[in-house]
Amino acid sequence: MDNYTKLIERISNSSSLSTEEIERKVEAKKAKLSGLISKEGAAQIVAAELGINFEQERLKISELVEGMKKVNIVGKIIQLNPIREFNKNNREGKVASLTIADESSNIRAVFWDTNHIALIEEGKIKEGSVIEIVNGSMRNSELHLSSFSEIKESKEKIENPVTERQTMQKKLENIKPGENLKTRATIVNTFEPRYFEVNPESGRKFTEEDKNNGLKPKKRALLNITIDDGTETIRGVIFGEQINALGLTDEQIFSIEEFNKSKSVILGEEFIFSGQLRQNQLYNTIELTIQNIEKPDIDKLIKELESKP
Repeated sequence: MDNYTKLIERISNSSSLSTEEIERKVEAKKAKLSGLISKEGAAQIVAAELGINFEQERLKISELVEGMKKVNIVGKIIQLNPIREFNKNNREGKVASLTIADESSNIRAVFWDTNHIALIEEGKIKEGSVIEIVNGSMRNSELHLSSFSEIKESKEKIENPVTERQTMQKKLENIKPGENLKTRATIVNTFEPRYFEVNPESGRKFTEEDKNNGLKPKKRALLNITIDDGTETIRGVIFGEQINALGLTDEQIFSIEEFNKSKSVILGEEFIFSGQLRQNQLYNTIELTIQNIEKPDIDKLIKELESKP
């Protein structure tokens, strides 16, 4: 059951209307707005018009839908990512992210406020902590927290959090930002690798402080490719060792000359790509941050085709 279906059921349970009636209202709202709004957004408008307010309710993670505001949830931190520094449009700052889970699902939460980030830096919230988030908002299928949001430790226990990444197998023509995707596709274009240096211990960007501490940077690569599943193409971004999964050696990856000689080896090759779909704000396109690459198991694919009616 997808999030939209769960939202429709929740609206139905909070009103005297059937799910069919709710969906008719959603379609009518979309038509009235000339299709300029998603069905999830239209459903939220319908809910508001019916006097249903989810803002004061605590939701399960599986009930979160794109565009929701003032989201309240409780979850267990199952993954804490390194805090990143950024410098964009002459504005410097930090951003933190973590994965939070309950018994229904898990989601990536992004912190932008320095006070919230300080809770992580000071170890007041850490991996394994159960926290309550108040007044978050859904964007690109992530839970974003602003200075108006609140985070606090919770005494509630979450015994069986969903730790596995919720991956969807679907065609590229049907994808949405924020989804975790697994797709079988062919590499139709590659771009020259880009290189950067990281702290060998933390994996974060190598700094002058690291150099002063006697550390030697580790060189890493980033590779952009274009993949095609027969319905649509999309740009994929691959980091670090995952590039080797394409069949390229470090020598071929870390030398532009060697890469250009060998890139024809991977063009036209089919792989199964898994990762997260993100909205590229610069180009206003969806791209896939690839986290796993594997060659298709031909025998398994044949069995799957034979089992279909």
